[in-house]
Amino acid sequence: MTLSPSTAAAPAPAATAPPASRPPTRAARLATSLRRLRRNRLALVGAVLSAVFVLVALIAPLIAPYDPALPDFDTALREPSWSHWLGTDDLGRDQLSRVLVGVTASMQVGVLAVLLAFVVAVPLGLVAGYYGKFADTAVSRLTDTMLAFPFLVLAVGLAAVMGPSLENATIAIGISQIPGIVRVTRAETLRLKHLDYVGAATANGGGDGVILFRHILPNATSTLIVQATVGIPSAIIGEAVLSFLGLGVQPPSPSLGVMLSSAQPFIADAPWMAVFPGLVIVLATLAFNLLGDGVRDILDPRGGSR
Repeated sequence: MTLSPSTAAAPAPAATAPPASRPPTRAARLATSLRRLRRNRLALVGAVLSAVFVLVALIAPLIAPYDPALPDFDTALREPSWSHWLGTDDLGRDQLSRVLVGVTASMQVGVLAVLLAFVVAVPLGLVAGYYGKFADTAVSRLTDTMLAFPFLVLAVGLAAVMGPSLENATIAIGISQIPGIVRVTRAETLRLKHLDYVGAATANGGGDGVILFRHILPNATSTLIVQATVGIPSAIIGEAVLSFLGLGVQPPSPSLGVMLSSAQPFIADAPWMAVFPGLVIVLATLAFNLLGDGVRDILDPRGGSR
């Protein structure tokens, strides 16, 4: 029996190729990053607090209600009140004004010290990881020698040798952070240099400079950014310790560490002299640590916490 044309099987439709996927645009990547940040509430809090500290550091001289270095012995050791929100110190100086200007010193050291460490450490880590052999051995031994000293011990020693000042404290803290950044950069370089796109660039005649600065360094940027957000709170604590020991900011210039040092003899009679500077240090370091966790989750969601 023959099938009629109406009952004959219709030919199968030709398979159509799926549309080629396009890489996400910059706006799409930014939107994805913001969604990840909103899901991480602690990271969002850290980002807001970090932005507030940076803003305060920029405009502190404009919003400070009093001269932070001008003593007023008639108002010495006043408790917090409407005229002095955070009280006054033993010389009658307004604590709020000194805290605001002290945040400027902390942020300055936090940013500049990390920047100094990156300028020195990233090239060393790239060279050690890419070339290996003698370069890797020399850089690794130097890094291991510096890591034999705890961060704060090394910073205190360098600051003591160079002399007490905010600039020398910044340099000392920056040098102390170099070993950790060298090791992170070296590890990323060792991982990236064996990937296919680096081999393709080498096969196409790309020189060492092209491979290092156009292929390896841009792809290590996310890890280095996370390392920077971790280094800033360490630098803030380092500045407070050096100033507390008299190796950082020098009186009468305000600093959170200087304020804690000055509060020691009055801790029982005027606890606000120590509580508020210490609380600001805790909040600043916590803010940047939370921000670092959020940045890590955004830039590397597979390795971040959920």
